[in-house]
Amino acid sequence: MRLADLPFPFESAPGPAAVGFAEVTADQWQATAGRLRSAGATLVALWAADRRDLHDGFEIRAAYALEDGLACLRLPLPAEAPDYPDLGRHFPAAGRMQRAAFDLTGVAPLDPADGRPWLRHGAWPAGAHPLRRDVVARSVWPAVADDYTFVSVSGDGVHEIPVGPVHAGTIEPGHFRFSVVGERVLRLEARLGYKHKGIEKRFESMSLDEGVALAGRVSGDSTVAFAWAYAMAVEQLSGATIPPRAAALRAMLLERERVANHLGDLGALGNDAGFAFGLAQFSRLKEDWLRLNARFWGHRYLMDRIVPGGLTDDLDDAHLPVLARQVHDLADEVVRLRRIYDDHAGLQDRLRGCGVVSNDLAQRLGLTGLAARASGMAVDLRVGRAVPPYDGLDVRCATRSEGDVAARAAVRFEEVAESLRLIGLLAETLPDGPTRVAVPSARQGACGIGRVEGWRGEVLVFVEAGADERIRRCHPHDPSWQNWPLLEHAILGNIVPDFPLINKSFNLSYSGVDL
Repeated sequence: MRLADLPFPFESAPGPAAVGFAEVTADQWQATAGRLRSAGATLVALWAADRRDLHDGFEIRAAYALEDGLACLRLPLPAEAPDYPDLGRHFPAAGRMQRAAFDLTGVAPLDPADGRPWLRHGAWPAGAHPLRRDVVARSVWPAVADDYTFVSVSGDGVHEIPVGPVHAGTIEPGHFRFSVVGERVLRLEARLGYKHKGIEKRFESMSLDEGVALAGRVSGDSTVAFAWAYAMAVEQLSGATIPPRAAALRAMLLERERVANHLGDLGALGNDAGFAFGLAQFSRLKEDWLRLNARFWGHRYLMDRIVPGGLTDDLDDAHLPVLARQVHDLADEVVRLRRIYDDHAGLQDRLRGCGVVSNDLAQRLGLTGLAARASGMAVDLRVGRAVPPYDGLDVRCATRSEGDVAARAAVRFEEVAESLRLIGLLAETLPDGPTRVAVPSARQGACGIGRVEGWRGEVLVFVEAGADERIRRCHPHDPSWQNWPLLEHAILGNIVPDFPLINKSFNLSYSGVDL
């Protein structure tokens, strides 16, 4: 389905990313969701906002990926009854996004399948909603009781294993409630929200220029993807066009971020399957990769390099031969390590057939990113909705059909190889010229959306400009929103000791969904 197929007018946003904004009624909100679902469109993100300072009540927004771009639908809601038709019946991924929207704004779906809190955790009173305009940001709220009911499973021999939220080692907090018979998992329910930092509230006190630093810290392992998506949104709402050299360098940084994370995960997958050699080798390669980041860009994880209008610093052309040599050497080592992984019978016995997500389930529940590609879904913004410079790079989309841990590892191997090819090509063809332009002043009320294919999947950032070049509303969306429920399905029928392996094969972000 295309934007023109929907029965209401769109306001098109400027820039290379095709985005259409439209206001709808409650009936259109529900009917359009059903029509989009039937047509195979996907729900990318959902968020709410308090507009009472503009005498508008509240609003709920949903962003859908269509064949020719993104449709962002806005449903105005009256201040006295801020509720709306539930999208969960059409798009299961909407459920937790709607729960978070209620916790933060008080905007609620009508008759939701699950109305439990998502982010609150007793950190603020049930009647308080931090993203409302009349709530002052604060670091400490009065302590309140937190009574959260997990879905229970009953029957002969069934018992529960609670894990977390505090884990051994340096890992983010999340609670996992396993219902098992013996070691076989019958059900897994994850509870997140322990990393809530008030990011969306903090955006409201920042200027459009300042916001990019916070966007790059939504999920630290995806700082390039979030910073680029934020910058793209600001450039869109202000009408700025970045220079070709800036676009090429942004892509180079994004691919370096992808390589770094895949190297780390491939090593961790080997380690979780009892193959410590893999962890040692991939850790060594990742460390060398990060050290070159720090040497050429001043930061191991490439934070604060991308800004609205381009980049903070250029890359010295004298560094290009060093980059090319690193890419060549790493490509050779990864080929050798993949051969070792593929030929190791014990390792493959752990990976194959473990944590399967079928193509049908992936499509029904809205799986995205590398995990989706491992289940036979050829979804990649660098291919389908490419913005410069990707529209000229002929990116190859890595896919597998098995949907298991082995397939997710194979996709990582292939994406490392492709990213290395892209970095080499970008270095060879890097355009001359500036790396940053001035961003024009933004009109109050102007909106923009940036979409970037991060290493986990599609990162989206929505920005609305307020008065005096301030941020009125900013919503960053991590692909882990869609993928956490699929992890809960992937473990079913497997044994409890395989959960760390399956979990690592997705490697989802806690911080990215705990805004």
